[in-house]
Order: sequence, then C-alpha cells, then structure tokens
Amino acid sequence: MTMATALEIAEEDRLRADLYDFLGALLAAPASAEMLKKCAALSGDDSDLGQAIGALARVARVSKPKAVETEFNALFIGLGRGELLPYASYYLTGFLNEKPLAQLRQDMAAQQITRAENVYEPEDNIASLMEMMSGLILGRFGAPAALNVQKTFWNKHIGPWAAHFFSDLEAAQHSVLYASVGTIGRVFMEIEREAFRMTAEA
Repeated sequence: MTMATALEIAEEDRLRADLYDFLGALLAAPASAEMLKKCAALSGDDSDLGQAIGALARVARVSKPKAVETEFNALFIGLGRGELLPYASYYLTGFLNEKPLAQLRQDMAAQQITRAENVYEPEDNIASLMEMMSGLILGRFGAPAALNVQKTFWNKHIGPWAAHFFSDLEAAQHSVLYASVGTIGRVFMEIEREAFRMTAEA
C-alpha cells in the first residue's frame, strides 16, 4: 500500500475494516489460542458495541482452544450440518447456492475480488463477506472503495441477512464464546445500517 493510499482512508474507516476483519477471522475457523489471547486483551466502553466487546473478552479469558473448536464445529459443521448455516443464499431463499450467490459472484468479478485458492466454501458465507467488506474499505482489490460502492455492496449482500444471522448466533444452543461474537456482529450491523442510511440523507 502506498503512502498516498494510506492517507486516503479515514481512521474511522480503518476501525470499521478492522472489525470486519476480526469478525471474519472468528467466523472462518475456530479461535486459536493466539486469537483467544487477542480477544481476552480487548476492552470495551459503555456503548452497546463496547459492552459486547467487553463480554467477549471476559469469555475468552476462561475459554480453552479445544472447547472453542468443539463449539465452532457444533455451530457450523456438525454431523451433516451445523446448528447454523451461515450463507446468504440460505438466509434469503432457504436453500444453498441460490441466486444471492450468483449475484455475489457477479459483483465480486466487477470489484476484482477472487476467491482464495484454499477456500472451498461458497463465497456467500458470512466470514468471506466480512473479509470482502474490509477489503473494499482498505483497497485490497484496487483503490479503496468509495462510500457509495461500499453501501451498494453491503445493501445487496450483507444488510438483508447478516443481523438475522448474528442474532441466531447469539441465541444458538451451542453458543458460548460465539454468543458474544454474535452480539458484536449484530450491534455492528445495526451501526453500519444506520451510518449508510444517514449518508443517503446527507
């Protein structure tokens, strides 16, 4: 990244991108000992998001990697399938690999976003979408995306279902550490929705 590019991204957008990346990492694979250590070191404030982050830190401090791996597998993998199916197609149509995935692939091509070679899941899974949003904000796929481009992508591929998924994650039977991840995601999606709505009114 050039210095010019770095200067174009506001601090608040870097923080947004960091949170998208953080959620993406937590949802892509079971939290490792290193990730749990990072989570445990977080501190929140009195805001809804800050309180959710503080709750995650408290749970992370008493979580063991093996237990988190068991929790992750029960939630997302399971025998045949996990408790939750974290895909846009499933949340929006009730089926996997449907029209939302085809639309996402078209928009990924337009934004020059390619699937990582070692990833075999459909691209409309929640972890990948969180990573894509971060990449658009930071300019991983070219120049940093303008706010209207971010908003269009979010409204099409994340806004219609992500908050519902995160609410389900909060309430899932097997959620312990991931209940806090669900709260962070839900609150963050509400913040993003309101921020994008306000840009339309500005």
